[in-house]
Amino acid sequence: MPVDHPDFGQAFPCRCHPANDPAARAAALRRYSNLGVLARITLEDTNPQGPLADPDSQRLFAHALTAAREFAENPVGWLVLTGPSGSGKTHLAAAIANRCIERGQTAFFIAAADLLDHLRAAYAPDSEVPYDELFDQVRNAPVLVLDDLTSLSATPWAQEKLFQVFNHRFNAALPTLVTVRGSLDRLEEGLRARLEATDGLCRVVHLGTVQHRLARRIGEVPAEMRQRMTFESFNLRGGPKAGRAIRESLERVKKAAQTFAAHPEGWLLFTGDYGCGKTHLAVAAAVEQLRRGTPVFFVRVPDLLDHLRATFRPDNPIGYDELFEQVKTAPLLVLDDLGAEKSTPWAEEKLGQIILHRHEVRLPTIITSPFSIEELEKAKPRIASRLADNTLVDWEPIAAPNYLDQRRNSEAAAPAPARSPRSRSSDA
Repeated sequence: MPVDHPDFGQAFPCRCHPANDPAARAAALRRYSNLGVLARITLEDTNPQGPLADPDSQRLFAHALTAAREFAENPVGWLVLTGPSGSGKTHLAAAIANRCIERGQTAFFIAAADLLDHLRAAYAPDSEVPYDELFDQVRNAPVLVLDDLTSLSATPWAQEKLFQVFNHRFNAALPTLVTVRGSLDRLEEGLRARLEATDGLCRVVHLGTVQHRLARRIGEVPAEMRQRMTFESFNLRGGPKAGRAIRESLERVKKAAQTFAAHPEGWLLFTGDYGCGKTHLAVAAAVEQLRRGTPVFFVRVPDLLDHLRATFRPDNPIGYDELFEQVKTAPLLVLDDLGAEKSTPWAEEKLGQIILHRHEVRLPTIITSPFSIEELEKAKPRIASRLADNTLVDWEPIAAPNYLDQRRNSEAAAPAPARSPRSRSSDA
């Protein structure tokens, strides 16, 4: 149109695509949405129990499904879905976007990692989409769905770009749905502040309590240990050389473990020589809690650090945040063999974060170590300071010797008839 025409600079629907055609508009919105194969997911077809089998996760998913339906019908403010991988966050996010499209509302769906990749690629001279155009599309989408936000790719540049998106949409109160793998605690402070806003704009809903795929690899008490290491099979004799004081010590620590197993409050710390019964009592207490339906995360400290290191591999199916958060927040955590791990600055930092968090929120924890608190104070002062807190920690040193040592036992028991090794109770 000429510059002086009233319609100059105005946008009108193309005549070959009538604006009153609902099917055509829905198809256009779906192309814009970036949903791809997720366009088939709907709230109506969603299983209300969710993908996880445990009752707590099913209860949380049902609550999240209700929140998803409310947001899909009236997308106002921000909805944040958090939880472990496989808990149903992406499914609900895609279903919400599809419902918005059904209602004729524009929604744009993109994974956080893909967004950052696209923005980086937009800097290239031969990019088909200019950087400013893509960035503006994300910042101003009528309904934005940002999926799988984590801290793993959080370089300073990535943090800046994400914060610009979040800050713009937060200030403009644009409807936004964000899914976060793990806990919000793992995100950068600026991003977390927007997601945890207490002014009524943001609603945070958590899904899933147990990641079963993880539990099969790490965190589960092995079946052989559950069968063998019970309170009934715990050896109160303490080996052939054990005197009355050692037997009384073993009776005391067994009673402490049974008391904790009945009412797990605070922390229980077992120290003593290898083979003295520390792991046996820790497993026995864990088994009792498992019988009562309490989720237990059991792991040797060296194995835990190995698994945490492995999560950084690009081909690893388990995210670092996912594993780290599960250990930090387990209803009952059993850390076996503290001090046996290779002590690197990274290992000390990770252990410290786990122990400090559980100490602050008073989560039930059992720890075994072949070292005394005094020895741990020299090697791990930050961790030992928490273990020495007698307002939380019940420290039970075990004075019994290693009665797995067949040489020591055979010397002391030489005058007696030989006994089958299977008749001796032992610690793993």
